[in-house]
Amino acid sequence: MDQLLYGSEVLINGLMTGVMYSLVALGFVLIYKASGVFNYAQGVMALFAALTLVGIMEGQVPFAHLINAMFGTHVESFGWNVPALLAILLTAGVMVLLAILIEKLVLQHLVGQEPIILFMATIGLAYFLEGLGDVMWGADVKTLDVGLPQGISESIEQATNDWFGYGFFIDRLDIWATIIAAILVAALVAFSQYTKQGRAMRAVADDHQAALSVGISLQFIWIMVWSIAGFVALVAGIMWGTKSGVQFSLSLIALKALPVLMLGGFTSIPGAIVGGLIIGVGEKLFEFIMSSPDLAGSWFGFTISATENWFAYVLALMFLVFRPQGLFGERIIERV
Repeated sequence: MDQLLYGSEVLINGLMTGVMYSLVALGFVLIYKASGVFNYAQGVMALFAALTLVGIMEGQVPFAHLINAMFGTHVESFGWNVPALLAILLTAGVMVLLAILIEKLVLQHLVGQEPIILFMATIGLAYFLEGLGDVMWGADVKTLDVGLPQGISESIEQATNDWFGYGFFIDRLDIWATIIAAILVAALVAFSQYTKQGRAMRAVADDHQAALSVGISLQFIWIMVWSIAGFVALVAGIMWGTKSGVQFSLSLIALKALPVLMLGGFTSIPGAIVGGLIIGVGEKLFEFIMSSPDLAGSWFGFTISATENWFAYVLALMFLVFRPQGLFGERIIERV
């Protein structure tokens, strides 16, 4: 009974972790739906958004390290603190400006090029943004607090203890991340399916030249989609930055989005959520089972620990054998 209750707690925490993975995967899906290319820079965009948010909230002077090195000054801060909501709005504006610059300086010169060319451009963009974030805001680990509740939910712990005799430890930040992700996904699905811009976005992904020939503005669509992806990156950066601190390893969460996309499909917004939930639950339960002497020890005669780092990729590779396009991906139909 105790193992069942603990497994249920692991299952719930896995679902919450999966939602966090899905927030990163959503940015990849949006860019892929609009340009047909995998955006390698999405994880770095989440890092850059989180760094910018912390910098604005704390009133840091951008490029302070560079200014001090060049002119021998000791400038660090403007001396004020910006409220969290205003800082989030200003950071969203920065991400829109970044989207405009990406379209002007990179994307408009690559119209009609092979997807691999666009992919290589996003690799260069990722390294540029990582270096820009370092120069603008510094490389030290930063604490991010926008007012979201954190810590174990006492009400859930008390309720589950009354019901089952075992209190579940559920992080309140994970609960809020789940609520925000649900609202975000609902809004993105409605936008993609029921608006003129959403249909134009899918047309651009199919064929750049054909979309241009029917009057769709490629410039507007790319700016719009990269702006939305930047906002999604900001949300992901807030959640992950609040959870584990704003540091440059934050960009590596993009790697965990890869198996999520493989399972859900590169072109499906709901697929990003479903894939994230499968990965989150799968890695938590597999770790729980394989590290438990009462379960794996009695079944196999041995236990394995630290499986969370690789289980998601193994699961995705196994899944690709049976459904390469993912659960919700578009099937490739070719005439023979």
